[in-house]
Amino acid sequence: MGFFSKFFNKKEKKASVRKRDLLSIEVGDIVEYDLADYEVVGKITYRQSNYTWYSYQLLGETNILWLAAEMDDELELGIYEKIQLPEANNFPNKFVFNNKNYSLDESGQAEVTGEGRSSSLTGQRIRYAEYCDTDEESFISLEEWDSEVEASIGYPIENYEVKIIAGSH
Repeated sequence: MGFFSKFFNKKEKKASVRKRDLLSIEVGDIVEYDLADYEVVGKITYRQSNYTWYSYQLLGETNILWLAAEMDDELELGIYEKIQLPEANNFPNKFVFNNKNYSLDESGQAEVTGEGRSSSLTGQRIRYAEYCDTDEESFISLEEWDSEVEASIGYPIENYEVKIIAGSH
């Protein structure tokens, strides 16, 4: 092999980017939703026994959203934003928020793995509760991290409303 052949015969290495779906989004990907682009800056994987679900932290130009994704009998998606909910610390069975009645839908505990901005959460065990309004059009999620309870309000979306542009890994 001559000197120049080292430069001219090199095979190009193509970066392989795995096709993404709503259950395999990675930190660094771009998510298009509601006519806006969001960078995925955090990912939380929740595990309860053999059941797994995901929350992706989406950083937009003016806001932060959370995209929740889980495969139950079918793919379920929701968009969530953090809210202040004083009664959240008690994990009530029912409450009123913005003139809507919410009832407990499910609750439990989950092991957490975090990536990106959420990497410090890895190894934690959280308590959670999911509530829905009477029309099942609005949901409130509570998560207890150590002694702090975070509340988020969300609504269901369809998979065709989201487009994923894979990052470089």
